[in-house]
This record gives sequence, structure tokens and C-alpha cells, in this order.
Amino acid sequence: MNWEANVRKVVPYTPGEQPFLRDMIKLNTNECPYPPSERVQRVLREFDASDLRLYPDPGALGLTEALAAHFGLKREQVFVGVGSDEVLALSFLAFFSGGKPVLFPDITYSFYEVWAQLYGIPYRCPALDEGFRLKKEDYLTENGGIVFPNPNAPTGLVESLETVEEIVAGNPDSVVIVDEAYADFCGISAMGLVDRYENLLVVQTFSKSRALAGLRIGFAAGSPKLIRYLNDVKFSFNSYTMNRLTIACGKACLEDEDWFLKTVGKIVSTRERMKAELKSLGFSFPDSGANFLFVRHESVPARQLFSALREAGIFVRHFDRPRIDDYLRISVGTDEEADRLTAFLNGYLKKS
Repeated sequence: MNWEANVRKVVPYTPGEQPFLRDMIKLNTNECPYPPSERVQRVLREFDASDLRLYPDPGALGLTEALAAHFGLKREQVFVGVGSDEVLALSFLAFFSGGKPVLFPDITYSFYEVWAQLYGIPYRCPALDEGFRLKKEDYLTENGGIVFPNPNAPTGLVESLETVEEIVAGNPDSVVIVDEAYADFCGISAMGLVDRYENLLVVQTFSKSRALAGLRIGFAAGSPKLIRYLNDVKFSFNSYTMNRLTIACGKACLEDEDWFLKTVGKIVSTRERMKAELKSLGFSFPDSGANFLFVRHESVPARQLFSALREAGIFVRHFDRPRIDDYLRISVGTDEEADRLTAFLNGYLKKS
């Protein structure tokens, strides 16, 4: 028997560790450190469980319409999915089938490479410059599509809207996907360009700034034609991707703008304080516009710090990849968590 000869063999994406330890500090997966909006919590308390016997709305109409109203778009310009990962995976299937290589940076969200390999999509990874900046001229060349995050992950650097628009405008024959998982923390978004460019797809998530990582809500905005193609792929794969409870919670979260602005404001404030404190401890890092910092120490290797932090119950992320293996990605937590992190590092570095 040689049934394994017919198995699709891939190297899967490695998600951040999800430990469950008493009194741990979890700063490794860029989750929101604060609880969801009270409106979301009310939906959870009052949800009628008997509704779960029914299939959800295939188009998640309530959430789709709420998103369209929030961003000043038409309903036909919005697509929702189970986390931005599903939205992006379906987008790879829908838009990157022309045979030419898809372009994404060499240092970026590692799921892009996994999807390209899984779907047999040729790809090329132009190198970021020495400061981890995207070189726009690398994306003004023949290609089968483009995808990049803004802010970038794991560096946290933000490219200007002018750079993003130049890439979109310079590729009228390709779909350009801007992955804005962290855009709420920098205030720069290509969402306003959607009506001007038929080939632009902007993808965002409720996992970071809206504290709903556990519910898995992602969405995309684009031209009606792009969204139709995306829906064609979705309905060829799974009609009922988002459940009833998630749709209701997502809509409630989107309606609580005061909670959203306060929460993002607190995270940004803590991020800026962490920058100053880590710099005083000998760390350097790109100027992050996300809810994490990408740091390296002047004398202590990242792998050593990663292990020491883990033993102390402080979880951060280390990437064993070329060019970035001496960096740690540290999510922005609460002020208390930031204080505990810096206090540990201060004590550890004094002994090193």
C-alpha cells in the first residue's frame, strides 16, 4: 500500500504558543489585553441558544451591512470570513491563479508562503531594505498579484499611503491585497482607496483592536467585482463559514465606537511607554505602528532572552528565520504587564 504517494505534503504555518498558566504574561500572539466591549458581553449573555439549531446567514448580512455603513461602502463591497486568515486564504485561491509569481516581502506574515505552496502558486519575495522597509520599485514589475501587510508583521513598520497607492496604481493588471491586521494602531489605512482602484483588496480583522480573536472575524473591502469573485470561491468551499453567535457579536462590537477608541488609545499609549523603557535597557527596534514591538538587544542574543522570559512565565515570540533570528516580537499588553516585563528584563540584564 502506497496511499501516502497521493497525500499533499506541506510545511504548515506555526501559530504562536497558547499556554494556560497561572499568573503568566502572554505577549506572544498580539491579542488585545482588554476584554471585549460590554455590548459584545451583553450579546453573549442574552443569546438564544435555540437559534443554534438553524444554519447562519451564508452572507452574514447583518455584519456585512454594519461594516459597509461603518466604512462608507456599499454592501456589495464587503466580504466577511472566519478571521482574516480565511479571508486571505480564499483571496489567494480567487485572485492568484494566473501563473506568474505573486510578490510579497521576504520578512512578512509567514502564512503567505504557506498558502502559496499549498495552492501551487508561484511566488517571489523581494527583500526589504536594511531598515526593514519595503522597496516599492520591487513591486512595479510584472507579477501575478501582490500581498503585503501594513503595518508589516513582524517588524511593525508602516508604509505611507502614498507608497501603497503607487503600488496599487502601478499594477492595474494584478490584484493588490493590503493586509491591515494592525492598521487601527497607526491610523493609516488604504480603505479610502477602495472606490478608486478596482484591483485593490483591503483586509482587516477583529482579532487585534476589537478583542475578538477567540471568535474569528475577518473582512475584506474591495470593488463589487472583486467581492463577487471572492464570494464565488467561498460558496464553492463552504457556504456557512461564520456562525450565528459570531455574526451577532461582531455587529455589536462594531457599534461600540467609544469602547474601540478608548481601547486602541490605551494600547498605543502603553506601546509608546514600552519603547522608551526598552530603549533605556539597551534594546533597539523599528518604530512600530502596530500593537507589538520587534526588538533586539545590543549584547544579549534573542534566543537567550526568549528562554529566560519563558522560564519566568513571560511569553514572547522568536522567529528562527534569516535576518530576524536575533529579534523578539513582544505584544503590547496592559501597563501592569509592561511593568512586569521591563522589571524582569532590567534584573536579568544586570546579571548577564
